[in-house]
Amino acid sequence: RKQYFVYFVQASYLKDLHMAKNKEKKAGKRMKKKDLVNILMNFFHSKPTEALSLKFIFSELKMTTHPLKMLCIDILNELRDGDYITEVDKNKFRLNDHGKELTGTFQRKSNGKNSFIPDEGGDPIFIAERNSAHAMNNDKVKIVFYAKRKNHDAEGEVVEILERANDTFVGTLEVANSYAFLVTENRTLANDIFIPKEKLKGGKTGDKAVVKIVEWPDKAKNPIGQVIDILGKAGDNTTEMHAILAEFGLPYVYPEAVEKAADKIPAEISEEEIARREDFRKVTTFTIDPKDAKDFDDALSIRSIKEGLWEVGVHIADVTHYVQEGSIIDKEAEKRATSVYLVDRTIPMLPERLCNFICSLRPNEEKLSYSVIFDITEKGEVKNSRIVHTVINSDRRFTYEEAQQIIETKEGDFKEEVLMLDKIAKALRDKRFSSGAINFDRYEVKFEIDDKGKPVSVYFKESKDANKLVEEFMLLANKTVAEEIGKVPRNKKAKVFPYRIHDLPDPEKLDNLAQFIARFGYKLRTSGTKSDVSKSINHLLDDIQGKKEENLIETVSIRAMQKARYSTHNIGHYGLAFEYYTHFTSPIRRFPDMMVHRLLTKYAEGGRSVLESKYEDLCEHSSNMEQIAANAERASIKYKQVEFMSERLGQIFDGVISGVTEWGLYVELNENKCEGMIPMRDLDDDYYEFDEKNYCLRGRRKNRMYSLGDAITVKVARANLEKKQLDFALVEEKR
Repeated sequence: RKQYFVYFVQASYLKDLHMAKNKEKKAGKRMKKKDLVNILMNFFHSKPTEALSLKFIFSELKMTTHPLKMLCIDILNELRDGDYITEVDKNKFRLNDHGKELTGTFQRKSNGKNSFIPDEGGDPIFIAERNSAHAMNNDKVKIVFYAKRKNHDAEGEVVEILERANDTFVGTLEVANSYAFLVTENRTLANDIFIPKEKLKGGKTGDKAVVKIVEWPDKAKNPIGQVIDILGKAGDNTTEMHAILAEFGLPYVYPEAVEKAADKIPAEISEEEIARREDFRKVTTFTIDPKDAKDFDDALSIRSIKEGLWEVGVHIADVTHYVQEGSIIDKEAEKRATSVYLVDRTIPMLPERLCNFICSLRPNEEKLSYSVIFDITEKGEVKNSRIVHTVINSDRRFTYEEAQQIIETKEGDFKEEVLMLDKIAKALRDKRFSSGAINFDRYEVKFEIDDKGKPVSVYFKESKDANKLVEEFMLLANKTVAEEIGKVPRNKKAKVFPYRIHDLPDPEKLDNLAQFIARFGYKLRTSGTKSDVSKSINHLLDDIQGKKEENLIETVSIRAMQKARYSTHNIGHYGLAFEYYTHFTSPIRRFPDMMVHRLLTKYAEGGRSVLESKYEDLCEHSSNMEQIAANAERASIKYKQVEFMSERLGQIFDGVISGVTEWGLYVELNENKCEGMIPMRDLDDDYYEFDEKNYCLRGRRKNRMYSLGDAITVKVARANLEKKQLDFALVEEKR
């Protein structure tokens, strides 16, 4: 077939050429440009994989006259500029790959400026709404690429939807007599969803609902949907939190069958199981967690070995002892991949019986754990370590505040043990930073919520010594576990294992950061060894401590960093300055930790390496779910910020410009760190242009500038809970 097609195209272009030449002879004129364009395009299609030289084209197409050759060269240059052909070498051309169908991801925009991201990389391709075939955001699609018109963006048309990314949407119902609409605030859907009355599932006007699109007829403006679930009345706290979860495709209820399976798991520990484990029940052990925590993943034990040498145990809940691989509980945990922490609630990865009761390392209860035991000096030097299954009995449950009190006052329960752990942790921390770890030490904004879920006040959660104590021992345990599997002799291949990896910063973003901080009088090294750059970043973070620009520069610095993720291909963890790092310490709330526990056990028992592709897919899924959970968490914070500020309309606040975009200025308030926007339309004293490189808006006539980091005074103008959007108005002041 292919050969026949090539033969047909060759015959076609020779026939076209012959007819065009005869026409030219009869008319006594030069060949028309349009005719030669068709001939050349057909010629390239007849040899789609070959690079064709100018000489070869002239010869094959019998172009003997000078005017014809000149016209041919002009057309070839136009086809090249239009992205139809590629100049692979001087005067050597090949049909562009875009001449074929492409597969990739469709990205829908509510303004109709949809785009297509090719799987094989390259620039996005514009897809007009009329050519979208009603593809939804993030659908896998096949497109036909149009030849690029002069002074126009590359353009294509969706010819097939290969895989739907999402066909459910969250919004508010508007119900009429015989039909209804779901009004969404989704920025990727331009039109509301039409719902026939029989598909309403009892929904009423003002209800928040989850709706599945079942059809989108070719000529119809609106997709047709059916109600999957009614979440409750819009504005109700639980309704809105469930709506956020549903919006991100996250579950908001726990499957009954999984809960029932968990209820059948016995909590009692047999004597046979205890006999198989190292017994730490008589060793001083305690947990340190947030005051509202119920799922205690980790505990620390400590006892003296001899003068200056201590045995420290990092004990982690042995979740995989209870959750068998492939079980209904395991499959649900794999799908969720992480617990989700919204402002006022936790959506757990595991059923409550496991995460808050059986597996949780609660005080004065015998618990099974998987432990990393260190023989360590007061200076943080690890003399020996081992990874073993244990049984423990925690003596005390500390909140971070209680442990911090002991560190500060040197008084309280188990003060000698807490103070020694703090001393060792500080030594470990110093060593880590001297090796080039980056010290991002940011505070978190938290809300005090009343019993109806309403935010009543804002407070800032800072990482103090007690938090850092726990963090250092968790980091040490994770690093030790990763080294146990990953660190092998040169001639040996490490077994497949999930690592937590973090790549070097993006060089371009690092250069932009250096230019940005120069405006505040700071310098940053952007080249040299990994350690040189990280030490320079740390020096910057030290310099900005306590300055008004501290939070802003930290935010921009974090944006220059890559995201940490899971992978079986270890490249080390740049931010922590570790060559080997994994996640072992939180199996109650993270699926990768469960994978690590299982593989550690398997390999310790002499098991063979597992299939890399399977675990790489699980790593990628876990990384994606982690990002989705973080986005949902941010959306819940944003909702509470807008709700909190909606009672402060008209009030004036000082703030700082925290973001600059072509559609306006983002401003973070100093008092409560709530962020809102001054829309571009409200900056009506001039025509402002967006300078992306210098993070600023500049007025064309008056040359007034609004730059990232500028102090600014604003008034709370609008608070739209549905859109989670806070608008500020500029308060004029002398600048």
